[in-house]
Amino acid sequence: MKGAVLGFVAVLLAASGVAAAPSAELRLTPAEIAALAQGGAGPGSSGVAGIQTSVLAGDPTKAGPYTIRLQAPANTRIAAHGHRDERTAVVISGTWFFGYGDKADEARVKALPPGSVYTEPAGDHHFALTRDEPVVVYIFGQGPTDTVYVDPADAPKPKP
Repeated sequence: MKGAVLGFVAVLLAASGVAAAPSAELRLTPAEIAALAQGGAGPGSSGVAGIQTSVLAGDPTKAGPYTIRLQAPANTRIAAHGHRDERTAVVISGTWFFGYGDKADEARVKALPPGSVYTEPAGDHHFALTRDEPVVVYIFGQGPTDTVYVDPADAPKPKP
């Protein structure tokens, strides 16, 4: 299944144009991806505590294509927010519950199992959650990216 998902990711990248003219050749095995430096919820993520991100290609803070790996632990909730860039994502593992709208509403989520694809159109608000298992998602975009919460009170607070 993982091979099929990674193959699909390659086809998706080629079709979307996000991978056009990469700045460097890149080949990463799952073990190499797991060994990459992981940080908290980095650029292009929700900023929610517990979420880990790794930049697989590019730089989401700069102009140009990027790919990030986002890992959300079980029982994570991400409030409605948007990004200035258009993004496409693939669920690699776990079930991601994803919805569109200005308010996180569980009745509006769709369960996305491994191999699922979804989009985050520029400026469109969306939200997500995990239930009893962690989730890994690969997100492809054209930077620079940002995260803007519909309700600023929902934005994670930086640690002092």
